[in-house]
Amino acid sequence: MKTIRIGTRNSALALWQAHHVGALLATQGLDYEIVSITTKGDQILDRSLSKIGSKGVFTEELEAMLCTGEIDIAQHSAKDLPSHLPAELELIAFTEREAAQDVVLSLDPAKTLASSEPLRIGTSSTRRRAFLSHFYPQHMAVEMRGNLQTRLEKLKNGDCDAMLLAFAGVHRMEMESYITQHLSLDQFVPAVGQGSVAIQCAISLDSSIKAIVRKACNHPVTEAALLAERHLLAHLEGGCSVPVYGHAHFSGDKLTLQAGVLSLDGVENIVHSAQGTDSALLGKEVAMELIHLGAHQLLRKIRQQLGS
Repeated sequence: MKTIRIGTRNSALALWQAHHVGALLATQGLDYEIVSITTKGDQILDRSLSKIGSKGVFTEELEAMLCTGEIDIAQHSAKDLPSHLPAELELIAFTEREAAQDVVLSLDPAKTLASSEPLRIGTSSTRRRAFLSHFYPQHMAVEMRGNLQTRLEKLKNGDCDAMLLAFAGVHRMEMESYITQHLSLDQFVPAVGQGSVAIQCAISLDSSIKAIVRKACNHPVTEAALLAERHLLAHLEGGCSVPVYGHAHFSGDKLTLQAGVLSLDGVENIVHSAQGTDSALLGKEVAMELIHLGAHQLLRKIRQQLGS
């Protein structure tokens, strides 16, 4: 059987995810090889994501390798994927989603967002900054780039009092002992795709290989939710550098999608949610209602403010 070459970023978290994908492939009798690289988003740490040409900063180099055949598949944190992919590439699997919520990390168990004491909160996410301004304006967001290990060292060095991160990465890197607060999915609504790993390949990849990779890695319930979220993002023409949020989950046999756009200062919050059974239609329906409520105008204003 062919050895599958898995392309990945070379951070500890990305390598964990790549080996997780490899372990899933092994259940179907496939061998795998890890091909790791440093992406533009990993190299440029002195600027916020919104300032470095945010579309595909963690994915475009791997996508180029898929196109040239240097790798067979690429694994990405699903939340890092742009809403529109190159025509010659496709997504063939989404791994089972971990708990999707954001969490607060600190060296002091008493430091949570409920603290009346003003805290310096480290984050690289415009969505988290905006939610922080919206719900907890007493705190100040400070820019915090780098992998999880680097950020933890910055916390220990006193660069911030606490950090906002996705639970999934914290859990995978066994840093849960630093969690002081789990944030509600209804309050800090996650980024599109948060908590799942997406598998990407060239459309030209052998169909039998695609089929076995999909069988090994794809989780249908997660896929249905993430496709709704990604259709939302595509219709809004959002990206990972603007505070668009969206989270889909099943309630019985119905998919519920909760989504919105938040201004950078946290003042304007355009929200909508709906239920449906067709992921693509649900994502479009929620996006169209958000647009009707003024999402495009708000996104245009946000991009002007970010200079992107």
